[in-house]
Amino acid sequence: MTGLAGDTSASAPASAGERTDPGWAWAAYEPDARRPWTLALAAHLYRRAAFGAGWEQLQQALSDGPQRTVDRLLEPQADVEAFNRTYDGYEDAAAASVDGLRAWWLRRMIETPHPLLEKMTLFWHSHFATNGGAMHPRLMQAHIRLLRRHALGSFDTLLRAVSRDPALLLWLDADVNRKGAPNEGFVRPLMETFTLGEGNFTEGDVREAARAFTGWLVLRNRLRYIEHEHDETAKRILGREGNFTDEDVIGIVLERPATARTLVCKLYRWLISETQEPDEALIAPLAESFAKDYRTSRVVETMLRSNLFFSARAYRQRVKCPVEYAVGIVNALEGMVSTTRLAEDLAGLGQDLCHPPTAKGWKGGRYWIDASAMVRRCNLSAALLQGGKPYGDKLDPWASAQRHGYATVESAGRFLLELFLQGDLELDVHERLLGRLQASATGSEVEPETALRHLAHSIVTRPEYHLA
Repeated sequence: MTGLAGDTSASAPASAGERTDPGWAWAAYEPDARRPWTLALAAHLYRRAAFGAGWEQLQQALSDGPQRTVDRLLEPQADVEAFNRTYDGYEDAAAASVDGLRAWWLRRMIETPHPLLEKMTLFWHSHFATNGGAMHPRLMQAHIRLLRRHALGSFDTLLRAVSRDPALLLWLDADVNRKGAPNEGFVRPLMETFTLGEGNFTEGDVREAARAFTGWLVLRNRLRYIEHEHDETAKRILGREGNFTDEDVIGIVLERPATARTLVCKLYRWLISETQEPDEALIAPLAESFAKDYRTSRVVETMLRSNLFFSARAYRQRVKCPVEYAVGIVNALEGMVSTTRLAEDLAGLGQDLCHPPTAKGWKGGRYWIDASAMVRRCNLSAALLQGGKPYGDKLDPWASAQRHGYATVESAGRFLLELFLQGDLELDVHERLLGRLQASATGSEVEPETALRHLAHSIVTRPEYHLA
């Protein structure tokens, strides 16, 4: 079994109350005898920077080491542009409904050669929460593509693009902004959610910023600028005064230190930990760097390479969202299922792609795992793994084990425990699960395939598996 606590905790704080030295935290992790590179850490990286991994990917990561694996996640060798063009074509055909878009996005998450790009697209989907039920599916399709195009690029460019995105403006009821009736529907979430964060602006700032955005309207699902509807008088926004336009407002909020801090903290919760709020000293170096040009990939890369990322402070310190949970099972077994049905089931778990619940996106964390949600997760994983309806036999743990050279029921069981949990179980639990497998498989009426399906389900419903 793979030991974890000792491997990942060296030099990390012993308790939530201790501070972490920023210099150590953001320096690149270099494996050594005290903190070796293990299968557990390789899987940790793939849970955060992707949607889990299959056995071959984990073994390659184990062989390559952390820095080469991060290199590959940041810049895959495959032709990502060609892959996206192909999938864009599939989505064009499916865009008659938002349901079709959800299904193809899930399929893209499973098959993409650039999982980090899709992972960050999902991150921005919650950050710039836009509900596809409020507009034409084509607008939702364009919105997701916009997020993907800039997911690892410039946040400055992304923010300016979404400020003129008809899908977002319609969802926020900010589609009509006339000089005589300034609309605060976009500028309030712009300041409160997208950039500055609560407490870093005033109601007066919101009112004045709304005037700067006058003249922009969405008419017949197209964005239009009507010059005579723009308020050309002076505005006072965040201590600055002038005849500001919408572009000026975005520049002003990006200049404020609170914006970089807010974004870095949100990325910290996505990539590092949601169990502890980072202290100001820890965030400061990344926020200062981010504010220089708002290049998202640099912050993401720093986090994924860092000592802190590969420490106990980050390890399994996030609750998997439903998409991560389900797609992780599919990817681990290197299969494919009906993503139309999967999208519906994920909506039942609270993560309805293209339909975030509010303008603040999904809350995440403990909201994903209340008592009823855990029952639904258990039911979904059973449906994925049982080999019957509604998903069929597309995911076969026994076939996966045999494909990787594990030809006996016992070795296949140990393979599944390593594949899904990398030894993250107490020894007695580990042996109890294997004992049940053996007892089940030696029964005259239970086939090895069925016994291993039951074991896989037992594994993915363990508390440890719900943590990223």
